[in-house]
Amino acid sequence: MYKELEGKTAVVTGGSKGIGTAIAKRFGTEHMNVVVNYFSDSKGAEEAVRIIEEAGGKGVAVQANIGEESGVKKLLDQALEFFGSIDVWVNNAGVENRSATHELSLDDWNRIITTNLTGVFLGSKVALQYFTDNERKGNIINMSSVHEQIPWPGFANYAASKGGLKLFTETIAMEYGKRNIRVNNIGPGAINTPINSDKFLDPLQYEETARMVPMHRIGKPEEVAAAAAWLASDESSYVTGITLFVDGGMTLYPAFQDGKG
Repeated sequence: MYKELEGKTAVVTGGSKGIGTAIAKRFGTEHMNVVVNYFSDSKGAEEAVRIIEEAGGKGVAVQANIGEESGVKKLLDQALEFFGSIDVWVNNAGVENRSATHELSLDDWNRIITTNLTGVFLGSKVALQYFTDNERKGNIINMSSVHEQIPWPGFANYAASKGGLKLFTETIAMEYGKRNIRVNNIGPGAINTPINSDKFLDPLQYEETARMVPMHRIGKPEEVAAAAAWLASDESSYVTGITLFVDGGMTLYPAFQDGKG
C-alpha cells in the first residue's frame, strides 16, 4: 500500500506474538526489512520471520532484553549488520499484571515500569542517537494503550507506565521535530491477542468487554498493524506527538452512548 516503505528497515520489539507479530507481518507486506525482537519466545519470533518473508519482506529474529541498554544496542547493531540502516523503531514490547495496589509488590511494580516505560526510553534513545548521528529522518512508534487516558483499577503499575509514555512521547516529539524525527503512540483498546484469546472465547466475557466499546466488537491485531503502517509511511508525514487510538471508541465514555446520565 505504501510504496515508499519498500526496502526500509524497522525494528519491532516484542515481535514474537500478538500485536508485535501483526505489525511485523504488515511491514513484510510492505516489503520492508524487519528485525523481530523477542525475549524468550524464539519459536514465535522465527514464525514471525517466516510470515514476513512469505509476505515479501526480509526478517531476522534477535533475542534481547529491551529493559537493558545492552539489549537495545544489540538490536541496533543487528539491524545495521543485516540491513545497513534503520528507518522505523517500534517500541511494542509490553507486560501487565493484576493486583490491588496495596498488595502490589515492588518487584511487580518495577517489572512493568521497566518493560513498558524504561524499555521505550532505551529503545527511543538508541534510535534517536542513530538518527541524529547520521542526520537521517526517523520514525519512532510507541505502543501505548487506552489506559494512558482511562484509569484501570487493579493495574496501577500498567496505567502509570502508559500515562508516563504519553508525556514521554509528546516531549521527545517536540524535542526532535526540527530534525524531521517523528514520534507517535498507538493506543489499542480491547484487542483479540493470544493473551486475551481464552477470555474472548467465553461468550459472556466477550459480551462484557464488547459493551465497553461503542462499535460493540473486539479489535484485531491487524487493525493495530494498519495504524502502525500508516504512521511509518509518508502519508502521515505531518503527524507527530499524537496517540492514535485504535479502540472502537472505548475512550469515548461508552456508558453515555445511549444518552444516559
